[in-house]
Amino acid sequence: MTFPRTDFASASNAFEREWLITNALGGFACGTVAQANTRRYHGLLVASLQPPVQRVLMVSKVEVHVRYRNRSYELGSNEFAGGTISPRGFEVLSAFEDDEGLPVWTYACADARLEQRVWMADGRNTTYVRFQLQDASAAMDLELRPLCTYRDYHSHARGGWPLEVADEPRGCRVTAFSAARPYRVLTDRGDFQREPDWYWNFYHRAEAERGLDATEDLFRPGTFRVRLEPGDVVTLIATAESEFDPPATAFDREHKRRRSLLRATPAGAPDWIKRLTLAADQFIVRRSAPGGELRGTTVIAGYPWFSDWGRDTMIALPGLALATGRIQDAAAILRTFAAHVSEGMLPNRFPDGGEEPEYNTVDATLWYFHAVAAYLVATDDKALLRDLYPALRDIIDWHRRGTRYGIRVDPKDGLLFAGEPGVQLTWMDAKVGDWVVTPRIGKPVEINALWHYALTRMAGWGQALKDRRAAADYETAAARVATSFATRFWYPEGGYLYDVIDGPDGVLDIEGRRVDTSLRPNQIFAVSLGTGLLGPVRARAVVDVCAA
Repeated sequence: MTFPRTDFASASNAFEREWLITNALGGFACGTVAQANTRRYHGLLVASLQPPVQRVLMVSKVEVHVRYRNRSYELGSNEFAGGTISPRGFEVLSAFEDDEGLPVWTYACADARLEQRVWMADGRNTTYVRFQLQDASAAMDLELRPLCTYRDYHSHARGGWPLEVADEPRGCRVTAFSAARPYRVLTDRGDFQREPDWYWNFYHRAEAERGLDATEDLFRPGTFRVRLEPGDVVTLIATAESEFDPPATAFDREHKRRRSLLRATPAGAPDWIKRLTLAADQFIVRRSAPGGELRGTTVIAGYPWFSDWGRDTMIALPGLALATGRIQDAAAILRTFAAHVSEGMLPNRFPDGGEEPEYNTVDATLWYFHAVAAYLVATDDKALLRDLYPALRDIIDWHRRGTRYGIRVDPKDGLLFAGEPGVQLTWMDAKVGDWVVTPRIGKPVEINALWHYALTRMAGWGQALKDRRAAADYETAAARVATSFATRFWYPEGGYLYDVIDGPDGVLDIEGRRVDTSLRPNQIFAVSLGTGLLGPVRARAVVDVCAA
């Protein structure tokens, strides 16, 4: 996919268009079409040191200086505090394209064309930046100046601290401090000269728009110099690994991997389906145990700043893994989260620092049943169901007797109650300081739709596994939830479902019980989950009111 010149002809456009590539570990490289960093998260090597978290920005960017036919060209761009933009490499950018999900820049330097490509090694904290001289009538002299740092990717670093630079064959090794992971910056041809220096006051406009600190300084360990004849290629490698593949091998391997992903798309599928398939690949990553061994598979909730979240993983699994034919990944994700069930709950999220998971969610666990069901529809994998069934039973048992944060079944109606002051448990989880913006303590509508779904599925799975007594119990519980749901959640005056019942907020209904009459789309799950929780008339009313 080639983007029109108007997308990057001006600074405002070129600074707004962003690209992203990932490495299946939670690490990534991202930036703008202008190659000016506008976010603290932009960088060529953001390494994940405990996949998929502990992400450290190591190599921010590479400045490219070209000498061709007695003229000089600067191909990058930067914005500095005070508003200065220098250099303005986007002005000689003649083309930008997406080649199977990988960014490609083409720069016009007189009659020459210099192509730049960036990719990461799958499963490695290694980024490759490849330059090829095309359509040239003479040789081109290239200078590559990597700009480096070593910081948590949520932060900024200021300059002046003594990074250690050691010579390596065709490059250097950078060590920020004694406890830091060393990383290397190398090329496959040319010469490297150590020239340590600091570049000051880079400005990240997107951070300023968020009201955050917006400036940082970057360290240049030295300069790579190489002469390219027409058709020649040079590749810069930034790596936090002890070993890496030669650039040509890595390039071929990554393109073969991407083409294999596209085999899952139907014949004749439009390009946007293929792009979605490749984009889905970015979110499926490996998860390591505390000792560093890669033991599981999970889903990154979003780039650049999210880690893996239980809710997002379970909702996204059918689209990311099943629709794309990644059945083994789907099974691995389900197993990974089953291994982290605690007191009948899936993790809400895994913190960036690799600490113990946080469990402040009520719906992630219930969405797990939906993900398992989708997997079984796609595969009929009874062996996996048998393996997961003890964890699924444990979840139901804990919810019935009560688990964290007041999550428990109300014995009076079989509905699920959740919440306590100061904790956000549903997807409406905004919190400012100690203030939970939308607490939703009580019996939320979508939570009870999901609870009914879980019980219904457990009844069927119990029968399939010949756990008939439990299956009958789940079926009875599901029927009770359905009756209570129909009686308690319908708001006759509004013609839709209450958002929360039996909580501390809202108004009193005719029987003196608290109900939240807020019209919210949460109720749509009572229809979309497909368990017949509502009759056809009420289901139609819910769909119509949500669509209005």
